[in-house]
Amino acid sequence: MSGDALHFLPLGGAGEIGMNLNLFGYRGRWLMVDLGVTFGDPTIPGIDVITPDPEFIVERKDRLAGLVLTHAHEDHIGAVPHLWPRLKCPIYATGFTASVLRRKLAEADLEDEARITPIEAGAPFDVGPFNVELVRLTHSIPEPNALLIRTPLGAVFHTGDWKLDPEPLIGAPVDEAALRGIGDAGVLALIGDSTNVFEDGRSGSESDVRKSLIDLVGRFERRVAIAAFASNVARLETIAAVAKATGRHAALCGRSLWRMNDAARENGYLRDWPRFLGEEDAAKLPRHKVLIACTGSQGEPRAALARIAAGSHPKIGFDEGDAVVFSSRKIPGNERAIARLQDMLVHRGVEVVTESEHFVHVSGHPARDELVDMYQWIRPQIAVPVHGERRHLHEPAICTNPAGWPAGARHPRRLSQPTARWSAWRPARRPLSKRCTAAGSRSKARICSRSTAR
Repeated sequence: MSGDALHFLPLGGAGEIGMNLNLFGYRGRWLMVDLGVTFGDPTIPGIDVITPDPEFIVERKDRLAGLVLTHAHEDHIGAVPHLWPRLKCPIYATGFTASVLRRKLAEADLEDEARITPIEAGAPFDVGPFNVELVRLTHSIPEPNALLIRTPLGAVFHTGDWKLDPEPLIGAPVDEAALRGIGDAGVLALIGDSTNVFEDGRSGSESDVRKSLIDLVGRFERRVAIAAFASNVARLETIAAVAKATGRHAALCGRSLWRMNDAARENGYLRDWPRFLGEEDAAKLPRHKVLIACTGSQGEPRAALARIAAGSHPKIGFDEGDAVVFSSRKIPGNERAIARLQDMLVHRGVEVVTESEHFVHVSGHPARDELVDMYQWIRPQIAVPVHGERRHLHEPAICTNPAGWPAGARHPRRLSQPTARWSAWRPARRPLSKRCTAAGSRSKARICSRSTAR
């Protein structure tokens, strides 16, 4: 690695959605940003969890200065318990992310070995030759952060996952003035979320989802369940608010929901709302008096919602006239599983409501107008789209939409060839069938099944 250049090497999360692992190199040292997983799909039966291939940095772990985590989603922290024993590097995270990660490390018997250094947004700290500052944004989980990485060769703005939510319900809105200030100081490169580059307009606000769900649940006269992503604490708070507004009691059904609830309360979130009921207490209430938050919006067969739909849950059941609201999007690859689950519910006489029938969900990633805003504020010299498949990364509208830029504004150039100060490497993407094969194969991609992950 050249000592007079700043290098960016994504080992995961570029050319794919999920499994984020980013490396920044300078003066012989490496900074790792995020260490996540992706999940198996029908093309690789029997595989539940897939991590990036860390061999490059494992071979250089003596030069790994540390791991900084942008937020607590599985595709950003999920590989830490699996791969940290091969890295043994310092870990930096905000309070909520640290709380979620500690629970995962405890399950792997690593809580005493893998120590986490707590950090605060807006307080710069050094990791080897890198000066790092967390910049709070908004997303579908508490405490999402961009990283402002400063070096003598220039500053890099790594967005992590983000959106521009004017009323995020959990946390403060994005500070536009602060972002403009970062741009005014000069940014060499922006490493940016491109998940929703094909979506026109804006992603929408959690506050609008809350109003819509209050209206929707108020129409039902029997038991109602809302299936949502467990990590969306703002949506959990919304479920509590919907229950209060409609004369119901809010309950949780699913272990991951309880883990997120505990991590949130540990860090001061949800403190203005009463404790959620457990499954046993919820089952005792009249059907019109309970609102249940469930795991399993993606059709996971072992999640709470699938077990209730199959009639195998020990406490909760659905009868004709009940309703289930899918307050989430369909993750690509899960369509069949979700359809099977919804068929099971309909067979029981349950009314199923999705985002096709009612406004019940907003994305946690920026649509086109938000991307234009961010690029106008930061004004980087170089744009490096990540967190997307190839078609996302090569969509010109990410940073070169002429209609979205003011007259005379400087457009960033998209990454093509390395410059004297900056290089970015992207490993060639091999076919999934070659990268990820059955456990025990010689594929370089690390694969963990539930039986061998811990």
